[in-house]
Amino acid sequence: MHHDVLKENKELRRKMTAVMANARHNEERLRRFHEQELNLLSANGLVDLLRTVLVGHRQVFGLESVTLGVIDGEYDIQRLLADLGCDDSFPEIVFFESGGELAAFFADAQVPRLGGFREAMHGALFAPVTVPASVAVIPLRRHGRLIGSLNLGSVEDGRFIAGSATHFLERLGAVVAVALENAINQERLKHIGLTDALTGVHNRGYFDRRLLEEVERVQRDGEPLSCLFLDIDHFKRINDNYGHQVGDRVLQEVAARIKAQLRLSDALGRYGGEEFAALLVHTDTEQAREIAERIRMSIADEPFLLGGAHHLVLTLSVGLATLHSSGAEPLGERVGEQLVGLADAAVYRAKEGGRNRVEQATESFG
Repeated sequence: MHHDVLKENKELRRKMTAVMANARHNEERLRRFHEQELNLLSANGLVDLLRTVLVGHRQVFGLESVTLGVIDGEYDIQRLLADLGCDDSFPEIVFFESGGELAAFFADAQVPRLGGFREAMHGALFAPVTVPASVAVIPLRRHGRLIGSLNLGSVEDGRFIAGSATHFLERLGAVVAVALENAINQERLKHIGLTDALTGVHNRGYFDRRLLEEVERVQRDGEPLSCLFLDIDHFKRINDNYGHQVGDRVLQEVAARIKAQLRLSDALGRYGGEEFAALLVHTDTEQAREIAERIRMSIADEPFLLGGAHHLVLTLSVGLATLHSSGAEPLGERVGEQLVGLADAAVYRAKEGGRNRVEQATESFG
């Protein structure tokens, strides 16, 4: 009898120790979650938030793979990242053109999906990172709309088991969704202040700021930076003959055609009046000339429709200059201004040479 009591007490102590250990584990997990939640909600901008999500979650929760699925049908978010100069800094982000693929993944329940990794089901979400053994795919929803997914992966087979910790993960998904939407909206507001209201491309203020950033990048990595200065030929005649309304429509269409020939990482700005300027990152003179010729032909080869049977044939003159750096010598403080100045001077030679042409700067520097 005494032996049975001792055995029973020992078993109770063992169970109590296990319960206490589990309670401490849950308390520690909850503490880490609250800390990460505060980090998400206090992130300083979109880039800081993405680092918190993609790097912070991996470190805090001891995961091997963390990716983010983002629905971006209009490429709006990708352009924001390009404007911030970090479009290639987050390979862990998977962009979807529509929400259909993700919505089908979650089906009607729209709750976290946990279980073993299956290539056919999870491959697209985890392709940029280490292939996990078990995964948790968490829907990110705002105002009843799916905006993306947070995807957690572990090399441990049993780390994520269907039906476990779903309340915790649902809360995590809700916090990430709020933080992501707020960060994107903040960047959009900043973007509006740096956008030309008429053409929808960046304004002079944005271009000047980006010019400084790209010159610093040339100094850091030694990759070339090319600048195109683009001027619509005989634009005054358009305003004089057809009126300023038509002139505005022409500017909008020209901006759209130029932008269509550029990459997301490039920067296009309305420099003033009928002048535009573009920064082509990691682009040498030969590559920049090819892009400039494509832009020139996109304007010259397709008439601008004015309504009815009326159309207008336009041309564009382009000046080109390229900045190189060996990285050995620091670039001068005014090297960005010099780059634009050389491209601008090349435009005048294009005008003098008959317009509708691309002229390269006669000087090289850097």
